[in-house]
Parts: sequence; structure tokens; C-alpha cells
Amino acid sequence: MTKRLITMMIITTASVWALTGCDNSAETNTQTPEIAEQAAEPAVTTAEPSTSTSAPHTVNWSLVASDEKPADLTNYQYPFALDSQNVQDYAEYFDVSNATAQHNLTVSMASNEALSKALDQLSDTYVSHEITDGDDMKLIIHTTPDVAASSYDYVLSDDFAKGLVLPIEIKPDGKKSEAKAHGEMPE
Repeated sequence: MTKRLITMMIITTASVWALTGCDNSAETNTQTPEIAEQAAEPAVTTAEPSTSTSAPHTVNWSLVASDEKPADLTNYQYPFALDSQNVQDYAEYFDVSNATAQHNLTVSMASNEALSKALDQLSDTYVSHEITDGDDMKLIIHTTPDVAASSYDYVLSDDFAKGLVLPIEIKPDGKKSEAKAHGEMPE
């Protein structure tokens, strides 16, 4: 259990570093004169009328969606055996059935696929995330208040959890996750 938590922390940290490492604003301008001249020209934009309240940022779920169809769970071949020690430990710790534990372990380990796609759109509005455990597992992404609340059922496409559904909820509450759910970054 600890090894899985550490692995999830490393994966999440790497994703955040990758996202924040893409900021080129501090780099020295090494462009050719032609490109630099084009970049210096003002961009033509259509101005929107200014209002006192700005419209919230909305996640475009069509950009997050995979092309995968939800799997039939009646005969799904999970990567963890129902009676494996990992499944039994998870079931005992989170007080769920072995079948729920088997499903949640698989989905939580594959959740970075969906998280990284959502973070591509959230950029600097991202605050934290958590995966809830129990009978109704979901990925909750906490953002700044200028993001519209929304939810989406993401169908995982990686072979490890292909076809399993991960519910995602965007909460624009600006809160850091509490350390009671797994898969979270400690403060």
C-alpha cells in the first residue's frame, strides 16, 4: 500500500513538473531576426466587451475524452486477482468488498491518464486533486474559483485499465486536498 502511494506521488509530481516546466517566459530570445520581427508585430484580436464579472473557465471535456467505449464489467479481466493480497489489504483498509477494491485499485493506478488530460486545460487554475476511495470512487480536481464546476465520466484507454470508467469532478473551491484519500501529494 505504501509502495503504491509513493509511486502515485512520484507520477503526480512528475506530471506537475512537466506542466510547470513548459513555461518559456524566462528563456532568452534566440529567434532568428525574421521570426523575432513577426513575434513583435501585434496580434489581431477581436475585443470582447468588458464586463464586471468574468466568465468562468470551462473544461472542454471533448478534448479530455478518450475514444474508448466503457467495458462490460461482468467478465472484465482485472490485472489484480480478486483474492490477491493487494486487493484484500485495500478492501480491509477502506472497508469495501474485494470486488470494489479490485476495481478501485485498477482505476486509481490508471487515473494519471485522465488527470494529465484535464491538467492540460487547467494550467495555473489547478490547486490540488484527490481520488476518493469507497463504493463511489472518483477523481476530484480542486481549482481556483474562476473555473466552472463540472463533471465527466472518463473511459480509460490504456491497456492496464482499458474501458474502465473514472468519474471526474471539477471543484472550483480553491482548496488543497485533505490527506485522507490516496494518490494525493502531501503539503
